[in-house]
Order: sequence, then C-alpha cells, then structure tokens
Amino acid sequence: MHVTAYHSIDELEQFAAAQKNAAGHLKLRAIILAKRRWSAEPIAEALGRSPRTIQQWVGDYNRDGLDGLADRRGGNRRYLDDEQAQALCDYLDRVSEDPEDGPRHAAELLPWIEEHFGVTYSLSGLYDLLHRLGYAWLMPRPRHPKHDPAAQAAFKKTL
Repeated sequence: MHVTAYHSIDELEQFAAAQKNAAGHLKLRAIILAKRRWSAEPIAEALGRSPRTIQQWVGDYNRDGLDGLADRRGGNRRYLDDEQAQALCDYLDRVSEDPEDGPRHAAELLPWIEEHFGVTYSLSGLYDLLHRLGYAWLMPRPRHPKHDPAAQAAFKKTL
C-alpha cells in the first residue's frame, strides 16, 4: 500500500505517542504499519477495523497529511453566544427567588428561549445547556406562602 512520504516512521511514532485520543492513535498506527509495507488486510486484522477503513485512512493521509486524519465529525454546536447564555442565567436567577414565578421544569423554559433568542432547542439539548451553565433541569416544588415548618413538625409528632 502506497503512503506519501510526509513524515518518517519515527516522526509518526512520536505523533502517535503524543495523541490524547484513541481514535487518532489508531489512525497513526495504521499509517505506520502501511509505511512498513503491510497491506490493508493485515493492518485491519491487527487494529480491529475493516480493510476499507484502513484504505480510507491511508488515502486521507496521502491527500492531506496529518490534517487528513483529523476527526471530521460534527459536534455540539452552541446556539447561544456568551451574552445570551448570561441573559438566560440572569433570568433563571431572578425567577428562582420568587417561588410563584418562572419555570419549574426545563420544558417550560423552551418557549421562553425561543421567544427571546429565536433559537429552538430539543429537550435533551436544553438539559445539556442547563448542565453546562451549572443548573439542574428540575426545581423543587414551590412552598405555600403560609407554610409553617414548626406546625408541620408538631403535626408529624402527634400522628
């Protein structure tokens, strides 16, 4: 299998040792074995991948060097910028002080975000956003304004 001579085997070994993620390390191991004149089938068997995947990785390396081995999958895209996220935090802090006001569940927050920022979140995406901002997606049930903890404790004792 032909491998373009962007780097020597020793350089690739150093890059592989410095890799922080397993997928990048595995791709570099495939390139190293291909440079050592292994064919796709033995490399695939040794690394637990299909021969077509190995051929794809070598082709990506031949075309773009190390940049070709980068992870090209998408990822979490943030829909709110820092200013909007801060406005959301301010709103949540403000309404959390009043037990009668504001959302008590994340689903109740979805329309507010869409109205104020023009962004539509899924419920799971909103859970992730709230977690990233340091909030829980549930809030405790509001207390009645006339509740009396001492009277409740006395009632429990007399049962």
